Amino acid sequence: MLKTRNFQQNSLLGMLPEEELNRLLPHLEKITLTLGQSLCESGQQMSHVYFPIDSIVSLLCVMENGASTEIAVVGHEGVVGVSLFMGGETTPSRAIVQSAGQAYRLKGQLLKNEFYRAGPMQRLLLRYTQALLTQMAQTAVCNRHHCVDQQLCRWLLLSLDRLPGDKLIMTQELIANMLGVRREGVTEAAGKLQRAGLISYNRGHITVTDRHALEARVCECYAVVKAEYDRLLNHHEVM
Repeated sequence: MLKTRNFQQNSLLGMLPEEELNRLLPHLEKITLTLGQSLCESGQQMSHVYFPIDSIVSLLCVMENGASTEIAVVGHEGVVGVSLFMGGETTPSRAIVQSAGQAYRLKGQLLKNEFYRAGPMQRLLLRYTQALLTQMAQTAVCNRHHCVDQQLCRWLLLSLDRLPGDKLIMTQELIANMLGVRREGVTEAAGKLQRAGLISYNRGHITVTDRHALEARVCECYAVVKAEYDRLLNHHEVM
């Protein structure tokens, strides 16, 4: 049987008081998420929420012509399915697995029941939602005002913060779809970073070789998002 300490692999679950986590414990299912798997489509009501462990889920806005842009990423710091407890039930965005791995799955109604108790779970989820909204807003600003090089640096750092190592598996075509830019732009930007010794890229495998240099090159958007997550999801302040 899974024990409460196992759920520290997801920060939100790990911050819950033991009493609240114990109520969810029998219903949390550990599953594997595969690359490209859809967890939610535009306008679709989710039946479950997902707490990633070592996987990353991209929230994407998709246009009528099929073009898409990533508006946020969710990893071990969060949960996929905020529309359920915020009362909207559905969103126009898609939730697609960007990096394969494991997650805890929970029936949406059970999370709503816990949310409406108006206890620590509610406060935690509301703070997380504010942090997520900050990421979405900053992503929109970054996509409008910063070059592809800086956008790629931001995307790489946000992804690394949600992974256990320094490697990502992602083709340039998929990165282009995430950033909402042409593939040629990503090829050029990745080439610059590789020539500068910041990353190593080969057949869809990206390894960050100099994180400090990457952080020095990124625009301010990464720091804004990280600082807000750190501020809002501080264990002592939330509880």
